[in-house]
Amino acid sequence: MAITLALMLKTSRETVVELAQRAKSMRLVQNLTQTGLEQRSGVSLGSIKLFERTGKISFESLVKIAIALGALEGFDGLFQRTETRSIDELLRDAKSSTGRKRGRIK
Repeated sequence: MAITLALMLKTSRETVVELAQRAKSMRLVQNLTQTGLEQRSGVSLGSIKLFERTGKISFESLVKIAIALGALEGFDGLFQRTETRSIDELLRDAKSSTGRKRGRIK
């Protein structure tokens, strides 16, 4: 399954802050200033600064930044229908695959 349990347990706030940090890191790896990203993406400098600091941004601006950074492929799976499983099933699977198992001597 593409969605990990850890991802599902993050709050929306944690998710947007992490996404903003990854976008900033990608910008820096590409040696782009915030002004350079503004010029390349068409997103205002103020919006870029706010996004990198707080994670807040419009969806359209987020897509423009993703295009400018060459990261649009990350949106391909967004909102696609996937196998639906309850949280109990996900927790049970995560526990059984990562937890230590104790053996019993019979």
